Amino acid sequence: MTMQHVEEVELQGHIIDSLLLPKVLDEILTRGGSFELKDIRIGRKQSDPSHVRIEVRADSAERLHEILAQIHDHGAIAVHDRDCQIEPADMDGAFPENFYSTTNFRTQVRLRGEWVDVEDQEMDCGIVIDPEGIAARCIPMTAVRKGDQIVVGHPGVRVFPAELQARASLFEFMASPVSSEKPKGVTVREIAAEMKRTRESGEKILAVLGPAVVHTGGGGLVAKLIRQGFLHVLFAGNALATHDIEQALYGTSLGVSMERGLPADEGHEHHLRAINKIRRLGGISNAVAQGVLTSGIMYECVQHRV
Repeated sequence: MTMQHVEEVELQGHIIDSLLLPKVLDEILTRGGSFELKDIRIGRKQSDPSHVRIEVRADSAERLHEILAQIHDHGAIAVHDRDCQIEPADMDGAFPENFYSTTNFRTQVRLRGEWVDVEDQEMDCGIVIDPEGIAARCIPMTAVRKGDQIVVGHPGVRVFPAELQARASLFEFMASPVSSEKPKGVTVREIAAEMKRTRESGEKILAVLGPAVVHTGGGGLVAKLIRQGFLHVLFAGNALATHDIEQALYGTSLGVSMERGLPADEGHEHHLRAINKIRRLGGISNAVAQGVLTSGIMYECVQHRV
């Protein structure tokens, strides 16, 4: 019989009408775990909070860690909690490898047995503890200084996710006035012919790209164009570099697996961890030279001096 690894977590607030409880239970099952509801108290009125204690089980410590990390973002925290883990930054401008990546939801850390609100709440940051060890605040990567006390891992950190969201705005960010009902084949063939003519005449080709190239799976094709000598100059913002390197290191873009099209475990942290890794190495060129970055658009740009 396989030994079960177990951890008890609790969830409280308006967890029924906001669907937080079913989301947590679904995450546990989807990721190969099982659960038992040890205690549940439902608010009698709509304004009353509810509380549930869940025993989470998995067949390995690694799988249990993955489940706990995922449901943590929905507000589930360990019952037998401990103070947050802290590690000093070992360099300016970058977090320790296992830093806690923040969300835009209210967050608390446990310091000296007490839960303390994290100030200056902001997503895609880390958490720094003040020298006296009694306060915490969000800190962007670029503001980190060697010796700063940075929170690492998930123990001792709890999140208060939004409990209610307007349905009308669920897909608003996907709205776009661009129509896909225009023929593309003729235009693509004309551009390809012009690129071939330009290369043969010894002239240079400039590409202006955004992160959508990576999100839609076109990163490998752009890398191939660079490798075959069709692109010589690249104009792009840091988002293209970030998500191209995220794909190269983690196989995801915006946290979504490029192979399966599904959100990856802790995928929402991948872009920030990719940035942190490159900063720790001293830049993209150094990452290529040290064999950490071995594929993608940025890799080909370094290799072919684009």
